[in-house]
Amino acid sequence: MLKVERVVELIEKFKNLKIAVVGDMMIDSYLLGDVTRISPEAPVPVVNVNKERFVLGGAANVSNNLRNLNSQVITYGVIGDDENGQKLIKKLEETGIEVSGLVIDSERPTIIKTRILAHNNQLLRIDWEKNEVINERIQKDIIDRLEKNIKNIEAIILSDYNKGVLSEYVSKKIIEIARKNNKIITVDPKPKNFINYVGATAITPNKKEILEYLGLNSFTDESDIENKAMKIKEDLDLKYLLLTRSEEGVSICSENYNKVSTMAKEVYDVTGAGDTLISVFTLALAAGATSLEAAKIGNIAAGIVVGKIGTATTTKEEIIKFYEDM
Repeated sequence: MLKVERVVELIEKFKNLKIAVVGDMMIDSYLLGDVTRISPEAPVPVVNVNKERFVLGGAANVSNNLRNLNSQVITYGVIGDDENGQKLIKKLEETGIEVSGLVIDSERPTIIKTRILAHNNQLLRIDWEKNEVINERIQKDIIDRLEKNIKNIEAIILSDYNKGVLSEYVSKKIIEIARKNNKIITVDPKPKNFINYVGATAITPNKKEILEYLGLNSFTDESDIENKAMKIKEDLDLKYLLLTRSEEGVSICSENYNKVSTMAKEVYDVTGAGDTLISVFTLALAAGATSLEAAKIGNIAAGIVVGKIGTATTTKEEIIKFYEDM
Protein backbone atom coordinates (compact mmCIF):
# COMPACT_ATOMS: atom_id res chain seq x y z
CA MET A 1 0.00 0.00 0.00
CA LEU A 2 1.31 3.43 -0.95
CA LYS A 3 1.47 5.94 1.88
CA VAL A 4 -0.59 9.10 1.49
CA GLU A 5 2.57 11.18 1.86
CA ARG A 6 4.15 9.49 -1.15
CA VAL A 7 1.00 9.96 -3.22
CA VAL A 8 0.89 13.66 -2.33
CA GLU A 9 4.61 14.04 -3.11
CA LEU A 10 4.16 12.60 -6.60
CA ILE A 11 0.91 14.37 -7.43
CA GLU A 12 2.30 17.75 -6.38
CA LYS A 13 4.96 17.32 -9.08
CA PHE A 14 2.32 17.00 -11.81
CA LYS A 15 2.00 20.79 -12.11
CA ASN A 16 5.63 21.04 -13.24
CA LEU A 17 5.19 18.55 -16.09
CA LYS A 18 4.29 19.20 -19.72
CA ILE A 19 2.76 16.30 -21.62
CA ALA A 20 2.15 15.98 -25.36
CA VAL A 21 -0.94 14.03 -26.43
CA VAL A 22 -0.99 12.70 -29.99
CA GLY A 23 -4.01 10.92 -31.38
CA ASP A 24 -7.63 10.90 -32.45
CA MET A 25 -9.28 14.05 -31.10
CA MET A 26 -13.06 14.00 -30.85
CA ILE A 27 -16.14 15.45 -29.19
CA ASP A 28 -18.51 13.40 -27.06
CA SER A 29 -22.02 14.81 -27.35
CA TYR A 30 -24.89 13.86 -25.06
CA LEU A 31 -28.57 14.49 -25.82
CA LEU A 32 -30.52 14.00 -22.60
CA GLY A 33 -34.29 13.72 -22.48
CA ASP A 34 -37.40 11.76 -21.59
CA VAL A 35 -39.35 9.04 -23.37
CA THR A 36 -43.11 9.21 -22.96
CA ARG A 37 -44.38 7.67 -26.18
CA ILE A 38 -43.58 5.53 -29.22
CA SER A 39 -43.27 7.13 -32.66
CA PRO A 40 -46.28 6.63 -34.97
CA GLU A 41 -43.83 6.42 -37.90
CA ALA A 42 -41.87 3.39 -36.65
CA PRO A 43 -41.73 1.23 -33.49
CA VAL A 44 -39.08 3.42 -31.83
CA PRO A 45 -39.20 5.67 -28.75
CA VAL A 46 -39.57 9.43 -29.14
CA VAL A 47 -37.03 11.31 -27.01
CA ASN A 48 -38.01 14.80 -25.91
CA VAL A 49 -34.57 16.40 -25.54
CA ASN A 50 -34.23 18.83 -22.65
CA LYS A 51 -30.45 19.12 -22.40
CA GLU A 52 -27.41 18.90 -24.67
CA ARG A 53 -23.87 18.47 -23.37
CA PHE A 54 -20.52 18.56 -25.17
CA VAL A 55 -17.35 17.17 -23.61
CA LEU A 56 -13.86 16.37 -24.85
CA GLY A 57 -13.54 12.80 -26.12
CA GLY A 58 -10.92 10.39 -27.41
CA ALA A 59 -7.41 11.82 -27.27
CA ALA A 60 -8.93 15.16 -26.26
CA ASN A 61 -10.27 13.47 -23.12
CA VAL A 62 -6.75 12.27 -22.31
CA SER A 63 -5.65 15.90 -22.60
CA ASN A 64 -8.53 16.94 -20.35
CA ASN A 65 -7.56 14.35 -17.74
CA LEU A 66 -3.99 15.64 -17.71
CA ARG A 67 -5.08 19.26 -17.43
CA ASN A 68 -7.46 18.51 -14.55
CA LEU A 69 -4.46 17.11 -12.71
CA ASN A 70 -2.71 20.49 -13.12
CA SER A 71 -0.12 19.47 -15.71
CA GLN A 72 0.63 21.48 -18.86
CA VAL A 73 -0.74 19.86 -22.02
CA ILE A 74 -0.26 20.27 -25.76
CA THR A 75 -2.37 18.34 -28.26
CA TYR A 76 -1.38 16.96 -31.67
CA GLY A 77 -3.94 15.61 -34.10
CA VAL A 78 -6.47 16.47 -36.78
CA ILE A 79 -9.74 18.36 -36.89
CA GLY A 80 -12.07 19.10 -39.78
CA ASP A 81 -12.59 22.50 -41.36
CA ASP A 82 -16.01 22.71 -39.74
CA GLU A 83 -18.07 24.08 -36.86
CA ASN A 84 -17.32 21.07 -34.66
CA GLY A 85 -13.60 21.60 -35.18
CA GLN A 86 -13.88 25.16 -33.90
CA LYS A 87 -16.03 23.91 -31.03
CA LEU A 88 -13.32 21.40 -30.12
CA ILE A 89 -10.58 24.03 -30.24
CA LYS A 90 -12.63 26.39 -28.08
CA LYS A 91 -13.29 23.66 -25.52
CA LEU A 92 -9.59 22.73 -25.37
CA GLU A 93 -8.50 26.35 -25.01
CA GLU A 94 -11.10 27.03 -22.30
CA THR A 95 -9.61 24.09 -20.40
CA GLY A 96 -6.12 25.59 -20.70
CA ILE A 97 -4.80 23.09 -23.25
CA GLU A 98 -2.42 24.18 -26.02
CA VAL A 99 -3.77 23.52 -29.52
CA SER A 100 -0.79 24.50 -31.69
CA GLY A 101 -0.31 20.84 -32.64
CA LEU A 102 -3.74 20.49 -34.25
CA VAL A 103 -3.85 20.39 -38.05
CA ILE A 104 -6.98 21.19 -40.07
CA ASP A 105 -7.91 18.61 -42.72
CA SER A 106 -10.64 19.91 -45.03
CA GLU A 107 -11.21 16.39 -46.40
CA ARG A 108 -12.50 14.87 -43.17
CA PRO A 109 -15.00 15.91 -40.50
CA THR A 110 -14.15 16.58 -36.89
CA ILE A 111 -15.09 13.36 -35.09
CA ILE A 112 -18.19 13.65 -32.94
CA LYS A 113 -19.98 10.82 -31.16
CA THR A 114 -23.53 11.68 -30.14
CA ARG A 115 -25.22 9.60 -27.47
CA ILE A 116 -28.98 9.83 -26.93
CA LEU A 117 -30.00 9.12 -23.35
CA ALA A 118 -33.31 8.93 -21.54
CA HIS A 119 -33.66 8.27 -17.81
CA ASN A 120 -29.88 7.60 -17.65
CA ASN A 121 -30.15 4.83 -20.25
CA GLN A 122 -28.33 5.12 -23.58
CA LEU A 123 -30.73 4.47 -26.44
CA LEU A 124 -28.54 5.18 -29.45
CA ARG A 125 -25.13 6.46 -30.53
CA ILE A 126 -24.45 8.32 -33.77
CA ASP A 127 -20.86 8.66 -35.04
CA TRP A 128 -19.65 11.28 -37.51
CA GLU A 129 -16.17 10.27 -38.60
CA LYS A 130 -13.83 9.31 -41.38
CA ASN A 131 -11.23 6.83 -40.21
CA GLU A 132 -8.92 6.44 -43.19
CA VAL A 133 -5.25 7.19 -42.49
CA ILE A 134 -4.51 10.93 -42.68
CA ASN A 135 -2.59 12.01 -45.76
CA GLU A 136 1.20 12.07 -45.93
CA ARG A 137 1.46 15.86 -45.76
CA ILE A 138 -0.52 16.03 -42.51
CA GLN A 139 1.41 13.09 -41.02
CA LYS A 140 4.68 14.95 -41.58
CA ASP A 141 3.18 18.22 -40.33
CA ILE A 142 2.18 16.64 -37.00
CA ILE A 143 5.61 15.04 -36.58
CA ASP A 144 7.43 18.29 -37.42
CA ARG A 145 5.36 20.26 -34.91
CA LEU A 146 6.06 17.71 -32.18
CA GLU A 147 9.77 17.44 -32.92
CA LYS A 148 10.20 21.22 -32.72
CA ASN A 149 8.70 21.17 -29.22
CA ILE A 150 10.28 17.97 -27.89
CA LYS A 151 12.74 19.71 -25.57
CA ASN A 152 9.86 21.40 -23.74
CA ILE A 153 7.93 18.27 -22.78
CA GLU A 154 8.50 15.49 -20.25
CA ALA A 155 6.37 12.75 -21.80
CA ILE A 156 4.23 11.80 -24.79
CA ILE A 157 0.96 9.86 -24.83
CA LEU A 158 -0.22 8.21 -28.04
CA SER A 159 -4.00 7.84 -27.81
CA ASP A 160 -5.01 5.41 -30.55
CA TYR A 161 -8.71 5.12 -31.35
CA ASN A 162 -7.91 3.74 -34.81
CA LYS A 163 -9.36 6.80 -36.56
CA GLY A 164 -6.40 7.50 -38.83
CA VAL A 165 -4.02 9.84 -36.99
CA LEU A 166 -1.63 7.26 -35.55
CA SER A 167 -0.51 5.62 -38.77
CA GLU A 168 2.40 3.19 -38.77
CA TYR A 169 4.70 6.01 -39.92
CA VAL A 170 3.49 8.54 -37.33
CA SER A 171 3.66 6.06 -34.43
CA LYS A 172 7.11 4.72 -35.26
CA LYS A 173 8.55 8.16 -35.98
CA ILE A 174 7.27 9.66 -32.72
CA ILE A 175 8.60 6.71 -30.70
CA GLU A 176 11.95 7.19 -32.44
CA ILE A 177 11.94 10.91 -31.54
CA ALA A 178 10.99 10.14 -27.93
CA ARG A 179 13.76 7.58 -27.48
CA LYS A 180 16.34 9.84 -29.11
CA ASN A 181 15.44 12.58 -26.61
CA ASN A 182 15.02 10.28 -23.57
CA LYS A 183 11.32 11.06 -23.18
CA ILE A 184 8.70 8.79 -21.66
CA ILE A 185 6.22 7.61 -24.30
CA THR A 186 3.12 5.61 -23.41
CA VAL A 187 0.45 4.22 -25.72
CA ASP A 188 -3.24 3.40 -25.31
CA PRO A 189 -3.28 0.90 -28.19
CA LYS A 190 -5.51 -0.82 -30.67
CA PRO A 191 -4.68 -4.53 -31.25
CA LYS A 192 -4.13 -4.27 -35.01
CA ASN A 193 -1.49 -1.60 -34.36
CA PHE A 194 0.52 -3.23 -31.53
CA ILE A 195 3.48 -3.85 -33.84
CA ASN A 196 3.74 -0.10 -34.48
CA TYR A 197 4.59 0.55 -30.81
CA VAL A 198 7.90 -1.31 -30.65
CA GLY A 199 10.26 0.57 -28.34
CA ALA A 200 7.64 2.59 -26.44
CA THR A 201 8.03 3.04 -22.69
CA ALA A 202 4.70 1.34 -22.06
CA ILE A 203 1.40 0.31 -23.59
CA THR A 204 -1.89 0.01 -21.67
CA PRO A 205 -4.08 -2.63 -23.36
CA ASN A 206 -7.02 -4.40 -21.77
CA LYS A 207 -7.44 -8.19 -21.68
CA LYS A 208 -9.74 -8.24 -24.69
CA GLU A 209 -7.19 -6.30 -26.77
CA ILE A 210 -4.39 -8.70 -25.86
CA LEU A 211 -6.55 -11.70 -26.78
CA GLU A 212 -7.45 -10.07 -30.09
CA TYR A 213 -3.79 -9.31 -30.82
CA LEU A 214 -2.87 -12.95 -30.11
CA GLY A 215 -5.87 -14.36 -31.99
CA LEU A 216 -7.22 -16.12 -28.89
CA ASN A 217 -10.64 -16.37 -27.25
CA SER A 218 -9.67 -16.57 -23.59
CA PHE A 219 -6.92 -17.03 -21.00
CA THR A 220 -6.69 -20.30 -19.09
CA ASP A 221 -5.68 -18.86 -15.71
CA GLU A 222 -3.69 -16.07 -14.01
CA SER A 223 -0.33 -17.57 -14.93
CA ASP A 224 -1.43 -17.66 -18.57
CA ILE A 225 -2.26 -13.93 -18.39
CA GLU A 226 1.13 -13.24 -16.82
CA ASN A 227 3.09 -15.27 -19.36
CA LYS A 228 1.37 -13.76 -22.38
CA ALA A 229 1.56 -10.18 -21.11
CA MET A 230 5.25 -10.51 -20.22
CA LYS A 231 5.99 -12.03 -23.63
CA ILE A 232 4.31 -9.12 -25.44
CA LYS A 233 6.37 -6.71 -23.33
CA GLU A 234 9.55 -8.46 -24.42
CA ASP A 235 8.51 -8.91 -28.06
CA LEU A 236 7.67 -5.20 -28.43
CA ASP A 237 10.78 -4.05 -26.52
CA LEU A 238 8.68 -2.21 -23.93
CA LYS A 239 9.87 -1.11 -20.53
CA TYR A 240 6.42 -1.73 -19.05
CA LEU A 241 3.07 -3.20 -20.01
CA LEU A 242 0.10 -2.03 -17.94
CA LEU A 243 -2.76 -4.48 -18.42
CA THR A 244 -6.18 -3.05 -17.58
CA ARG A 245 -8.59 -5.62 -16.20
CA SER A 246 -11.91 -3.85 -15.65
CA GLU A 247 -13.43 -4.96 -12.32
CA GLU A 248 -10.25 -6.94 -11.52
CA GLY A 249 -8.00 -3.87 -11.44
CA VAL A 250 -4.69 -3.82 -13.34
CA SER A 251 -1.50 -5.83 -13.77
CA ILE A 252 1.88 -4.20 -14.29
CA CYS A 253 4.64 -6.01 -16.16
CA SER A 254 8.16 -4.68 -15.61
CA GLU A 255 11.05 -6.83 -14.44
CA ASN A 256 8.35 -8.61 -12.44
CA TYR A 257 4.59 -9.11 -12.73
CA ASN A 258 2.29 -7.52 -10.15
CA LYS A 259 -1.49 -7.56 -9.96
CA VAL A 260 -3.21 -4.54 -8.38
CA SER A 261 -6.83 -5.08 -7.30
CA THR A 262 -9.53 -2.59 -8.28
CA MET A 263 -10.30 0.26 -5.91
CA ALA A 264 -13.62 1.26 -7.49
CA LYS A 265 -16.33 1.67 -4.84
CA GLU A 266 -19.16 1.85 -7.38
CA VAL A 267 -19.25 1.37 -11.15
CA TYR A 268 -21.71 3.51 -13.12
CA ASP A 269 -19.91 4.11 -16.42
CA VAL A 270 -16.54 2.89 -17.75
CA THR A 271 -16.44 5.57 -20.49
CA GLY A 272 -13.03 7.22 -20.46
CA ALA A 273 -11.57 5.12 -17.63
CA GLY A 274 -8.69 4.02 -19.87
CA ASP A 275 -7.96 7.66 -20.69
CA THR A 276 -7.73 8.46 -16.99
CA LEU A 277 -5.52 5.46 -16.29
CA ILE A 278 -2.92 6.24 -18.96
CA SER A 279 -2.94 9.94 -18.01
CA VAL A 280 -2.20 9.32 -14.34
CA PHE A 281 0.19 6.43 -15.02
CA THR A 282 2.23 8.61 -17.40
CA LEU A 283 2.24 11.64 -15.09
CA ALA A 284 3.36 9.50 -12.16
CA LEU A 285 6.22 7.97 -14.17
CA ALA A 286 7.30 11.45 -15.29
CA ALA A 287 7.15 12.59 -11.65
CA GLY A 288 9.60 9.85 -10.64
CA ALA A 289 7.30 7.03 -9.52
CA THR A 290 8.22 3.40 -9.95
CA SER A 291 6.06 1.51 -12.44
CA LEU A 292 4.22 -0.21 -9.56
CA GLU A 293 3.57 3.10 -7.80
CA ALA A 294 2.34 4.63 -11.07
CA ALA A 295 0.06 1.63 -11.68
CA LYS A 296 -1.42 1.90 -8.18
CA ILE A 297 -2.16 5.62 -8.46
CA GLY A 298 -3.56 5.19 -11.97
CA ASN A 299 -5.76 2.35 -10.73
CA ILE A 300 -7.16 4.57 -7.98
CA ALA A 301 -7.88 7.37 -10.46
CA ALA A 302 -9.68 5.00 -12.84
CA GLY A 303 -11.67 3.65 -9.89
CA ILE A 304 -12.88 7.17 -9.13
CA VAL A 305 -13.87 7.89 -12.73
CA VAL A 306 -16.00 4.76 -13.22
CA GLY A 307 -18.13 5.99 -10.32
CA LYS A 308 -19.22 8.96 -12.47
CA ILE A 309 -21.67 8.97 -15.37
CA GLY A 310 -20.40 9.84 -18.86
CA THR A 311 -16.94 10.83 -20.07
CA ALA A 312 -15.31 11.96 -16.83
CA THR A 313 -12.02 12.99 -15.25
CA THR A 314 -10.63 13.19 -11.73
CA THR A 315 -8.57 15.69 -9.73
CA LYS A 316 -5.58 15.51 -7.43
CA GLU A 317 -7.87 16.35 -4.48
CA GLU A 318 -10.14 13.37 -5.25
CA ILE A 319 -7.18 10.98 -5.54
CA ILE A 320 -5.62 12.18 -2.28
CA LYS A 321 -8.96 12.01 -0.44
CA PHE A 322 -9.49 8.46 -1.73
CA TYR A 323 -6.16 7.43 -0.19
CA GLU A 324 -6.89 9.25 3.07
CA ASP A 325 -10.23 7.44 3.39
CA MET A 326 -8.74 3.99 2.82
